[in-house]
Amino acid sequence: MDKLQALRAFVVVAQSGGFSSAARKLELATSSVTRAVDALEESLGTALLNRTTRQVTLSDAGKTYYLRAQRILEDIAEADAAVTDRGDDASGPLRVSVPVEFARQCISPHIGAFLSRYPKIDLDITLTDTMADLVSERVDLAIRLGTPPPDAAVISRHIGNFSRYVVASHAYLHEFGTPAQPGELTAHQTLRFSYGADRQVWAFCKDGLQSEVVVTGKLKSNNSDILREAALSGAGVALLPSWLVAADVQSERLTRLFEGYEVNPNNARSAVTALYLPNQRGSRRIKAFIELVTGAANLQ
Repeated sequence: MDKLQALRAFVVVAQSGGFSSAARKLELATSSVTRAVDALEESLGTALLNRTTRQVTLSDAGKTYYLRAQRILEDIAEADAAVTDRGDDASGPLRVSVPVEFARQCISPHIGAFLSRYPKIDLDITLTDTMADLVSERVDLAIRLGTPPPDAAVISRHIGNFSRYVVASHAYLHEFGTPAQPGELTAHQTLRFSYGADRQVWAFCKDGLQSEVVVTGKLKSNNSDILREAALSGAGVALLPSWLVAADVQSERLTRLFEGYEVNPNNARSAVTALYLPNQRGSRRIKAFIELVTGAANLQ
């Protein structure tokens, strides 16, 4: 028995729910797939699959074995990719973690072109605003906004910067007035991103001079598009990334305030950072996706 072939056959049968569909995916005869799984079960001395005329499901032992077998096959694929992904062509599986709205606005419109350019890459993108654990979550590359805390076990690469705009709708400014200086924001409803601390400061810098304004308001969210929609509806003044609201400003659905200032919330930086493990250094897959992010978001 070819143990590796049997493991693949078993995993694909479990995923497909049947031998015929698994055989099509593996480009093998159904009888070959059946013999491979039969031999695997015989060598283990237990049934991995419950088989009826209508469906094939995992037995209790099969559920446990499936998880381990799937991990083994993934490890083999990653080992192969680690060797082959150093040549001219980027290839192999690539698991990426990207902030939700950044992915939707900047990355998703370019995924088709990326896959067309790199047909040997199998891309798996997870959208999350939380910091991914690269090891336990088996993530090859994490894209993060801001500068993550130092971690000796992870390579942190600054790949660019973006701007943040202070914006409000015409309706809001017409009703409550347009602040001429950052300090006037204390008299306005501000729409704040959740950074953990209850007290939030917007830091302004102009001509080398810095100032801070403690902002308050009735809305705080950990999703920047919620704040954007609230700003569009006239609920208050928002501090949002340029990649999210530049089109709204250009179309005059939102007005940008304090254009001469650089502004950031709390101690956050307007940076985009790529995180990956040292064993991914030199990976063509990693390089290719970083190039996608840099170009798609027009990073400086």
